[in-house]
Amino acid sequence: MASKSLPVVAPPIQAAPTKGGAKKQPYPFWLGGVAATIAASITHPLDLTKVRLQATGDKGMINSLKRTVATAGYRGLFDGISGTWMRQMSYSVCRFWAYDESKKILGADNKSPAWKLALAGSMAGGIAGLVGNPGEIIMVRMQGDLGKPPEKRLNYKHCFDALFRMVREEGVSSLARGVGPNVFRAILMNASQLASYDFFKAELLKTGYFEDNIGLHTTASFAAGTVATTVCSPADVLKSRIMSASGSESKSTIQVIRNSFKNEGAMFMFRGWVPAWTRLQPTTMLIFITLEQLKNLVDVTRSWKVKADAE
Repeated sequence: MASKSLPVVAPPIQAAPTKGGAKKQPYPFWLGGVAATIAASITHPLDLTKVRLQATGDKGMINSLKRTVATAGYRGLFDGISGTWMRQMSYSVCRFWAYDESKKILGADNKSPAWKLALAGSMAGGIAGLVGNPGEIIMVRMQGDLGKPPEKRLNYKHCFDALFRMVREEGVSSLARGVGPNVFRAILMNASQLASYDFFKAELLKTGYFEDNIGLHTTASFAAGTVATTVCSPADVLKSRIMSASGSESKSTIQVIRNSFKNEGAMFMFRGWVPAWTRLQPTTMLIFITLEQLKNLVDVTRSWKVKADAE
């Protein structure tokens, strides 16, 4: 009987360190940006609708979608997609990298207290908000362009055309338009989205009802998306309005805020919350589910390499 029990115990003990060792290696810094770009491409029509509701005064999510299709056809639902890609590959690449680095500086991991994770997310958001500001402006302008009257449209061909024209026509300083609200919003977003995902993931694992699989990732990302939408709504609305303004339409950030309060009251800060949640919720879920799968793919690739080297 003793000889039969030995083979049962030995194999899993030998397998665990190899797999665990592979997971402890740093993942490529751009992995989060790729996951975010994939997610944003899928949910682009919802983001487009959110921006037009916030910046152009469209009434209602469905009406805004219908107006877009009537004006530019179904292809119009992907207006400004190159701006979205530019934004994600600058802002999102930076924020995921900075979040991991900030956790190292603070001595935090995914099981750390919520305040420490939120602080790491805030640090990452501040950095990413500055780096990604030009891409953010270009994305907002390209998405909102067809929602404007023809005489006020900018008609950018693609994200690089937008970048060159902004510098040429409005000066280099135009790339910093709305940087204050954008950085503030990025701090809120990363403190709420990235930190709450790690927090909910750790707390759900403690219940014993979840394992580290797609079910856990889906549930934790759903909770993180709702938290992030609510926390970020005021800054998101202000950012969209300030960035979508060009030339003489806006002389200052204070003027935009003052006019919005005067014309619509304080609740303008939550205008577009439903489409924002409808967009951010699946986006958040897609980002983290895709990111976890990309990490698994990296782990599998590394394990294959270890086996190949061992042979």
